[in-house]
Amino acid sequence: MAEHTLTILLAGGSGTRLLPLTADRAKPAVPFGGKYRVIDFTLSNCLHSGLRRVLVLTQYKSHSLHKHLRDGWSIFNPECGEYITVVPPQMRTGASWYSGTADAIHQNLFLLERSSAKKVLILAADHIYRMDYAALIKAHDEACADLTIACMKVPLEEASAFGVMAIDSDNRIVEFQEKPERPKPLPSDPETALVSMGIYVFPKDQLIEALRSDSLRDDSSHDFGKDLIPRMIRTHKVCAYEFGGTRGRVTPDRYWRDVGSLDAYYEANMDLLKPVPPLDLYQRDWAIRTYHGQNPPARMVPGASGKDGMMTNSIMGAGTVIIGGVVRHSILASRVYVHEEALVEDSILFDHVVVGAGARLRRCIVDKHVTIPPGESIGYDLEKDLQRFTVSDKGIIVVPEDYRFT
Repeated sequence: MAEHTLTILLAGGSGTRLLPLTADRAKPAVPFGGKYRVIDFTLSNCLHSGLRRVLVLTQYKSHSLHKHLRDGWSIFNPECGEYITVVPPQMRTGASWYSGTADAIHQNLFLLERSSAKKVLILAADHIYRMDYAALIKAHDEACADLTIACMKVPLEEASAFGVMAIDSDNRIVEFQEKPERPKPLPSDPETALVSMGIYVFPKDQLIEALRSDSLRDDSSHDFGKDLIPRMIRTHKVCAYEFGGTRGRVTPDRYWRDVGSLDAYYEANMDLLKPVPPLDLYQRDWAIRTYHGQNPPARMVPGASGKDGMMTNSIMGAGTVIIGGVVRHSILASRVYVHEEALVEDSILFDHVVVGAGARLRRCIVDKHVTIPPGESIGYDLEKDLQRFTVSDKGIIVVPEDYRFT
């Protein structure tokens, strides 16, 4: 099945709710977990699912993403028909950039038409999860569906952020609402709704037909959730595939997170520090692949006063050095330096962050190439922080890349 499937990753989103982390990078390129980029999780799922023909549609500030894909994901053999290919907008259908999820693929119809694939798997590149796509494709084939949508159950109060669906006893979708203000609960559970994960399987010819039809409509925003899916439910067999079932290759994880906001991003990172993380990065048979920079080992050393560095319940990336400082419940990426008597708590520090002696950080995200001056405090005086930095709804302070203190 996998050899007959073309995979398309939609990776062009600007991620405005993640600003300033997305000021100079696309959302799929945002670092995660001290080592990875967000897109690594979707690409690793493709790798483990046997999907080796992958198009990555990019657009917004894509240089960092392109570089990461070149350095970390040039792993397939083109001579065997395998590839991960970046596809920026090429203006083949007009003078516009990608203007919707469906439009992005419609602008690249020529790539579908020249492909020998029989099916197309469409994925978002900005979610954190593990999933065996081969099991999804198998369920799609067995149902003889015109479209299969991966779905999951979420608390009703969270469902308005997603496409909400209703299904019949045969898993056929009979109703679909994109981000409704008042989501409909499941009949069997009034506190839960069934929502789309933004993962779709189409027969290739059916997808081409649907995209061409949509492109001719003046009333369409050319989006799968808003336009194509609601129309197809009325005229075609559209089925649901529930994430977290027991079909196919089973992994211990039942975890999926949309990290589209600063608070969601922070909380997903902090999930990795739980005593039993809901997403197991140490699972040997489903490793998350990424680019590995040439960095020395991490270490802790005494400061000038002879006090040892200390780290508790934290992740420390390669090349990071704690020099007599204290790190608690935090994620430090590569080449981070924490100097004597500095304190880092409940925080995420990106590459090449330096925390000066005696500085204190609490509930912060610090982007790369930032030097925190000695004695500085962030996360202790909200009014002061609001004057300098972005602060999330739940009070997470975000220091932008290359910030210079005055």
